[in-house]
Amino acid sequence: MDLLTIKDYVKLRKEELKIKIASLKRAPKLAIVQVNDDVASNSYVKGKLKDASELGIEAILIKLDEKTSQDELLAKVEQLNEDISIDGIIVQLPLPKHISEQEVKKIIDPKKDVDGFHPLSSFEACTPKGIVSYLTYLGFEFSGKNAVIIGRSNIVGRPLAKMLLDRSMNVTVLHSKTKLEDRDRFLKHAQLIVVATGQPYLLKKDVPLLKDAILVDVGISRVEGHLVGDIEPRDDVLLVTPVPGGVGLLTRLSLMENVMEAYENGISC
Repeated sequence: MDLLTIKDYVKLRKEELKIKIASLKRAPKLAIVQVNDDVASNSYVKGKLKDASELGIEAILIKLDEKTSQDELLAKVEQLNEDISIDGIIVQLPLPKHISEQEVKKIIDPKKDVDGFHPLSSFEACTPKGIVSYLTYLGFEFSGKNAVIIGRSNIVGRPLAKMLLDRSMNVTVLHSKTKLEDRDRFLKHAQLIVVATGQPYLLKKDVPLLKDAILVDVGISRVEGHLVGDIEPRDDVLLVTPVPGGVGLLTRLSLMENVMEAYENGISC
């Protein structure tokens, strides 16, 4: 299996996307709605705008005041739904406490929901899609293998479990209520382990694992001024994805791929 690094894989895919987008009659257009001034969100949005600019995607940022009402936000999203020049829409999380995240997710047109959060979205959620696409490129054989996912969020754990089941993997989803001895029993038989909890070094380096196991670290936390993941660094397995410079890059790439797909779907209608 060719262990191309995530950075090199993303660079390769972005070059391919850039060439494809340059050949289009018009640039795909993404609208990003932000209703917070969260430091992390600002960083994420900056990264998305940078990716779009590099690829030739037109991205507009609509930054609303944190006091914006839920009705005002929903009306803005509806306006973007109806705007035929907009191919994709994302609403940056988190939202202010007075706004229902579920209501906002439901109001986005499924054909434009490039985050993949709407129950009827035309697109796969970006983080799971990025992980599976990268593993596929590496030549990982899914069928019949054992996967353990630690974390059951609607953004990563649950949609990823479905994607792996669709590829005929044996999937076990663990969570905060899983007993430690049960967790370790599942882990020692897994060829693929994905940890997405946001708990620094939840998976310790002394937990026995298969030598050919691939570990995907989705979490990111700041500890004593350093960014760390959910998996303690180790060198006794086939691969541990880095933090930073790992799954976050795959997620952003998948978002751009979804915008491109939304554009193509609109052209074909």
